[in-house]
Amino acid sequence: MKNIYLNLKRFDIPRELGGINDTALNESYAKTIVSGIEKMNLDIPITIYFQESNLFPALSEAKKIHIGCQSVHYQDVSVGGNFGAFTTSRTAKSMKAIGVNDCLIGHCEERNHLNYLTSLNGGSYDINLILNKEVKCAADLGMNVLYCIGEKMEEQVHKYEVLKNQLLVGLKDVDLSKVTIAYEPVWAIGPGKTPPDKEYIEDIVKHIKSVVPCNVVYGGGLKIDNAKMLASIDELDGGLIALTRFGKDFGFYLSDFEEIVKTYKEGLK
Repeated sequence: MKNIYLNLKRFDIPRELGGINDTALNESYAKTIVSGIEKMNLDIPITIYFQESNLFPALSEAKKIHIGCQSVHYQDVSVGGNFGAFTTSRTAKSMKAIGVNDCLIGHCEERNHLNYLTSLNGGSYDINLILNKEVKCAADLGMNVLYCIGEKMEEQVHKYEVLKNQLLVGLKDVDLSKVTIAYEPVWAIGPGKTPPDKEYIEDIVKHIKSVVPCNVVYGGGLKIDNAKMLASIDELDGGLIALTRFGKDFGFYLSDFEEIVKTYKEGLK
């Protein structure tokens, strides 16, 4: 079964504050997105990842759509142990308690953040060890995890080893039945960058599935112009959408989202 994932990042911030939200009231943003997609009747499983400020209104509107959070803390509460002293951090159990059953972990932006923090003392650290703890916290609670991996430009020469390490370290001792892999070619993400072609993606997906027995979706941006190509890759199990429009009016638009999913479904036929 093919699946579509939607990562809305901090798209709740209005344009006048530097964001890309055109909804008049931030409070209604999540409801607008979820109810709008529900009405589309796209007949394909869709998971939307929100920041914590959007989770409650999103959950109140969701019927067919799965609602997920963007990562969790690498520790959690325990009976007779830590009672919840995780100020500023979103734990897996706190998300589970409000009805969230899906989680996005290891996105390239999260990886960049962790790499920055671990490099402040001048050293280096395999941040996949941290991500592994996050994945375990979520998967052990039965949450569905979309685990993102991908190589940077300077890592392309040994991309297979980079991806294998992200998989084996990040998913060590994890129940893989709860995990889907999102492949992000970090070197190709962003305006003006050239995305990988069909052959490149096919090769990477086969490599990933040779390392771990998980579904794999394209996390480098499912868009209108690549939807049919991605749908034609039999080994690929779906895609991840964030921005739907680039250039002067860049942002996320519901009408674009509907067109992307419809185009993707046409490519499956």
